[in-house]
Amino acid sequence: MKPILLQGHERSITQIKYNREGDLIFSVAKDTVANVWYSVNGERLGTYNGHTGALWCVDCDWDTKNVLTGSADNSCRLWDCETGKQLAMLNTSSAVRTCGFDFSGNIIMFSTDKQMGYQCFLNYFDLRDPQQIEDNQPYLTVPCPESKITSAVWGPLGEFVIAGHENGEINQFSAKSGEVLKKVKEHNKQINDIQTSVDLTMVITASKDCSSKLFDSTTLDHIKSHQSFKTERPVNSAAISPIMDHVVMGGGQEAMDVTTTSTRIGKFEARFFHAAYEEEFGRVKGHFGPINCVAFHPDGKSYSSGSEDSYTRIHHFDPQYFDFELEV
Repeated sequence: MKPILLQGHERSITQIKYNREGDLIFSVAKDTVANVWYSVNGERLGTYNGHTGALWCVDCDWDTKNVLTGSADNSCRLWDCETGKQLAMLNTSSAVRTCGFDFSGNIIMFSTDKQMGYQCFLNYFDLRDPQQIEDNQPYLTVPCPESKITSAVWGPLGEFVIAGHENGEINQFSAKSGEVLKKVKEHNKQINDIQTSVDLTMVITASKDCSSKLFDSTTLDHIKSHQSFKTERPVNSAAISPIMDHVVMGGGQEAMDVTTTSTRIGKFEARFFHAAYEEEFGRVKGHFGPINCVAFHPDGKSYSSGSEDSYTRIHHFDPQYFDFELEV
């Protein structure tokens, strides 16, 4: 089936997210707006205007009431999903790299970059306490002096945040005390993306070391510890199918190297791997630049990819076509 092309950004896409039902898709890019679209036909529903710098991250709460965005303009902002009205603006000392709602939608977390003399911090706010928002004072701030956080997601039950770092480490930060509960280092280069499975029992990482790995979200044990999904280029994003034993990965060369190679060599395809056998069984072409983010629809029957070429593409497919046993 022909992909749906979403054209609403002027610069490269940095993150895309579906809401829980999957009827809406949120996209942010290195321009200053966050867009929301109908995922069924690609119609743009609206924009969230207010940021003055590149947007790095977006998240939507469980009941699609509020939207959270983080930007290089040193702010994390809370929006009313339906009206596009800005509900809160949390100022920071450096760019906001990751953000997310916990399962209840009451607690938000976001991390800031290590830049301009400031170190990386992981901040937790409780939205039920208006005073925290008013005073711009998180109830918990966790410094990360060693290596900055490049991607983070909430773990099951909202007890901790799983964060990937620039040096390839993965840490679990408690949402109550801020202490590091678990720490592993299975990658030797920066982790570009972390995403959870639909039941929050697993996370998948995407790394600059050209590989992607599955971990148990509670113990951080590397599932199938001797293997991983390997490619010949940096992996920028990876997602786990909610209904099949499949993962999709997107990546490509560094943007500055792209102009010196043809699109044929550039390898801008989304790649599908079997989660158990770790064998590649499909590629989807289409983008004219490295893929920065991928996400599965909650029903598992479509996926989206956002690229350096400033387009988001929604691909609908029948997962039954992929329901086969690979030869071991």
